[in-house]
Amino acid sequence: MTSVPTAVHDEGHARAQSQPPITMVGPDFPFPYDDFLAHPAGLGAVPPTAHGTEVAVIGGGLSGIVTAYELMRMGLRPVVYEADRIGGRLRTVGFDGCEPELTAEMGAMRFPPSSTALRHYIDLVGLDTKPFPNPLAPCTPSTVVDLKGESHYATSVDDLPEVYHQVMRAWNSCLEEGADFSAMQDALRTRDVARIRELWSPLVDRLDNQTFYGFLCASPAFASFRHREIFGQVGFGTGGWDTDFPNSILEILRVVYTGADDDHFSIVGGSRQLPLRLWEHEPDKLLHFPRGTSLSSLHGGTPRPAVTGLHRTAGNRITVTDASGDIRSYRAAVFTAQSWMLLSKIACDDSLFPIDHWTAIERTHYMESSKLFVPVDRPFWLDPDPRTGRDTMSMTLTDRMTRGTYLLDDGPDRPAVICLSYTWCDDSSKWLPLSAHERMEVMLKSLGEIYPGVDIRKHVIGNPVTVSWEDEPYFMGAFKANLPGHYRYQRRLFTHFVQDLLPADQRGIFLAGDDVSWTAGWAEGAVQTALNAVWGVMHHLDGGTDPLNPGPGDRYDEIAPVLLPED
Repeated sequence: MTSVPTAVHDEGHARAQSQPPITMVGPDFPFPYDDFLAHPAGLGAVPPTAHGTEVAVIGGGLSGIVTAYELMRMGLRPVVYEADRIGGRLRTVGFDGCEPELTAEMGAMRFPPSSTALRHYIDLVGLDTKPFPNPLAPCTPSTVVDLKGESHYATSVDDLPEVYHQVMRAWNSCLEEGADFSAMQDALRTRDVARIRELWSPLVDRLDNQTFYGFLCASPAFASFRHREIFGQVGFGTGGWDTDFPNSILEILRVVYTGADDDHFSIVGGSRQLPLRLWEHEPDKLLHFPRGTSLSSLHGGTPRPAVTGLHRTAGNRITVTDASGDIRSYRAAVFTAQSWMLLSKIACDDSLFPIDHWTAIERTHYMESSKLFVPVDRPFWLDPDPRTGRDTMSMTLTDRMTRGTYLLDDGPDRPAVICLSYTWCDDSSKWLPLSAHERMEVMLKSLGEIYPGVDIRKHVIGNPVTVSWEDEPYFMGAFKANLPGHYRYQRRLFTHFVQDLLPADQRGIFLAGDDVSWTAGWAEGAVQTALNAVWGVMHHLDGGTDPLNPGPGDRYDEIAPVLLPED
């Protein structure tokens, strides 16, 4: 289904529902990770002589924990290093003095149904999900769009003024005429690799140097600046996307082709439960280790501390120094933290990666992002306004400082949470010097201008919690977002797990994590690159997959990303 402005659902929704589901088997590397995971033959095996071999896994976010979990199932012994806390940007926090069930999602908080590899692990550990209240989503009681001081209240798409429908039609036309949208979605639904490559290769060649905004401006459908401005402020799917306007249009196409910005769900109890439960999970099918083994039990309950040094030593070993001063040497290592860590927080040998990969790491572009949450006594926003009969407050999209405000509850008689603000890039940087309480005061002022008769403050029952990911020392940004001309860099990082053509002294360390993926900012990308790295380690240790279930490296030549010339 097309992602469209302000969650304006495309008229073709019913038709799309009758077709095969769209998944994040994306255009760059259309490998069926979900089928790979579901196959009874498993992900592969290493020789029995390799059982018990230690493999360093650097980073305890979702990608690192998935990597470690699958290596453990193969009979290898992962050694997880984590500088902060397990979960990475799956960070669920509580509010001091409030009941523990009241939580805030500081990082990932919504996931598309197209994240089918991610869904495998959610189901594996028995987590429940529920629809996420995006703008005008079916589960969202009401939405207010506030632009230039004018507010529009809507419970459905039909309530929006005609200009928003014009913007919707312009976006759909822009995608169709400029990026073969319907044809690509059909090919992705049926996983027709030949057709995907036929459509995507010329687009990569033509659009790698184009910004998102330039793509809009090149479309006759977006000749109106007013339409482009509304589109930027309000956006499609989850809200305004003008902060993405400088980024490569290829980044945006990957999102809309695969339905990643549509019909989201959240994880009941918080997203951090996923890596935490995988950490504790005892697999039914486990090689080498006794039944009842988990990642937690292999580590005595706690991962190793932050990595401070990485270098190569004799015998093509990867030697890791951690914050405690401990030094260990490994036949293989997987680096899953954000790649800028290799430039600043970790002392690395130049020989760790080929020079072209270092260049790609240095050119990685990260998005800033901030959130602010407050706990409230109840979902008062559902109270009807005595003057209008409308909801007292609504899910809000605005050009004011808050940008996006989300109302989150588990029922009418329970405490609830407001995400007062969710911002990106320049909008996030505006908050950087302010404390949580200072941020809250500005947010309440902005919302007071939209809802002049509503006293939010009287419902607040605890201190606000906030995050600015660009100020987090082990992240330095929310996620990767390629700029125009960065496709070649991204390709180098993503394909690094296939190392047969590298000299022997440049093999053995593998990159994973969502910023290495083609879908950065989505947990699905973290899972997919983890599975790539698992295949890479297995292959490096002379293992292989079952012929009935070839892995991403086995099918690499067939589905490799487009190779653009560099001369």
